This record gives sequence, C-alpha cells and structure tokens, in this order.
Amino acid sequence: MSFEDFVDERILVSRDALGTKEIKLKLLEVEDDTSDHIWRFGVRVKVKKILITIKHINTQQIEEGECDLGEIEKEMKEKRHYSSTNRWLPTTDIKNGYIVNSRHASLLADAVALDYITI
Repeated sequence: MSFEDFVDERILVSRDALGTKEIKLKLLEVEDDTSDHIWRFGVRVKVKKILITIKHINTQQIEEGECDLGEIEKEMKEKRHYSSTNRWLPTTDIKNGYIVNSRHASLLADAVALDYITI
C-alpha cells in the first residue's frame, strides 16, 4: 500500500454525543440514472444505498443494516412534504468504499427523522 492510498480510520467513524456508539457508513450503490457531474464544487455522485455499522462501545456489540436513502427520501417527502437530506456526495469524501464522518449527519437526517435509526 502506498502512502497516497492510506486512509486513517478516524475520518471514517463518527460517534454519538455521549461517546457510547461509533457509526461507520459503507457506500453500496449510487444512482445510475445520473452520471457524474462536474460542478463548481467538483465531481459528485448521488448516494442510493449504504450499509450502516453501529458499534456499542460498552458492550462491543455490532449492529449492521442496509439503508436505501432514495426510498427513505421519497417516504419523507410523502409524509412530511420535505426532505432535509442532500444525497449528493463529492467523490473525494469516499475513501476505500466508506463515507467520511463529516457527511454522516446529512446522509442520515431523513432516516433519523422517520425513526429508522435511533441513536
């Protein structure tokens, strides 16, 4: 592995406010109907599916679940008439197939609002 390919695990993991859980998001699928766009913000992809891994620090228990963000966003728009999620993600925020921790909150906003995820 070269130095350029090295990814520090700390940038992939986010934690809850009390420090009892760690969250990691793996990118599973992007929208195929939209191609990469070069905007003034760079090349971005629209996230469709992710794998959420939650590790409980106290018990070392690990929970995993697949989440279809496209369907959740659609449900949020139907039930609440809006969606707060921005599923567009710069390709630079994807490291070894995982999404960097600074994007976790924006990607999971609708799933948390609909109580699919309780942290």
